[in-house]
Amino acid sequence: MDGAQAALGGSVERFSRIIEQLVRSLRTVASVGGISPSMASALGRLESEGPLRITELARAEGVSQPAMTQLVGRMESDGLVERETPDDDRRSVLITTTARGRDILSLRRARRSAYLHELLETLGPADRGAIENALPALERLVLAAAQQPSLPPRGTATR
Repeated sequence: MDGAQAALGGSVERFSRIIEQLVRSLRTVASVGGISPSMASALGRLESEGPLRITELARAEGVSQPAMTQLVGRMESDGLVERETPDDDRRSVLITTTARGRDILSLRRARRSAYLHELLETLGPADRGAIENALPALERLVLAAAQQPSLPPRGTATR
């Protein structure tokens, strides 16, 4: 490993720890309506991608179909999602968000945004500018992560 790779390796570890801590803080702040992070993730996906079959949602969320079936059942009981049958395929069932589910997602996002705004206000202009300048690269990183089929599904231990 050359010097540049070694330096990057240290940065990757540091970046990983920073992201983990920030995500933990955001989850705590955005805790609304008694929904778990798994529920919030599935709801967010349904909101952004539209109605999905349980198998599609499970695959996209990186969990097993039985685990997603249980999660959808809990979300349905809580009034966050509903099942609908498309007119063109009566055998199929799609999961869609309800108004309550969308309202909770909106409130979670508002809380996260307000929290991040408060945090950013504690930084000086140079630090805020550095974060703003990093946003396009972070967006590209998120897109690259979404296109990585080789990564193990969430909740899968690797050794």
